[in-house]
Amino acid sequence: MSFPRKAQAVIFDMDGLLFDTEAIYRDAAIAVACEAGYQLPLDFYLATIGLPGEATRARFGELFGTAFDFDSFWAASSQRFRETTAAQLYLKAGVVELLDLLDDLQLPRAIATSSRHEDARHHLTTHGLNHRFHAVVAHGDYANGKPNPDPFLKAAELIGVDPALCLALEDSHNGVRAASRAGMMTIMVPDLLSPNREMEDLCVCIARDLHQVCSLIRA
Repeated sequence: MSFPRKAQAVIFDMDGLLFDTEAIYRDAAIAVACEAGYQLPLDFYLATIGLPGEATRARFGELFGTAFDFDSFWAASSQRFRETTAAQLYLKAGVVELLDLLDDLQLPRAIATSSRHEDARHHLTTHGLNHRFHAVVAHGDYANGKPNPDPFLKAAELIGVDPALCLALEDSHNGVRAASRAGMMTIMVPDLLSPNREMEDLCVCIARDLHQVCSLIRA
């Protein structure tokens, strides 16, 4: 396949795309909810992937009611996640190969994530990748989170590239919706969520992993 336009930059999601963290987030949230006496349905949790904190808070309130202490739940889940990732944080397949290719092609790249800057710094530092991205856009840098286009538009602005000339890489449905609404050429690299017809319509391609993304860029 060929892209509709020649990519001048690449915008990356972070969790589930660069780092194998989504399953750890999932397991931590489900376990903490269970310990508090709540049954957290997997389908419900998966639908929140890629959403910012306030949108997630609202959805949990709709599911469990106003008595649910979201702040305590979120803090406990985050603490369990940090404890787990202190010893277990894996790069997704093809990350280094892709970054090396972008270096060779002299293409700028940025991260657009719903996570906090603190988490992004931790993950990038753990793998020595801080210097591999020209900008990191995280929670607090934009007015409206995914599935709104703001995170991707901000990333394109920071690296000075027209969104239409950016290739966006995402693993979640909400992320794909955000990148597409930003006018970017979007590739879904599935992690916990499988692509559906909507994703196929919004994306220029569904890639099995970042190794395949490298092949597509080289083509």
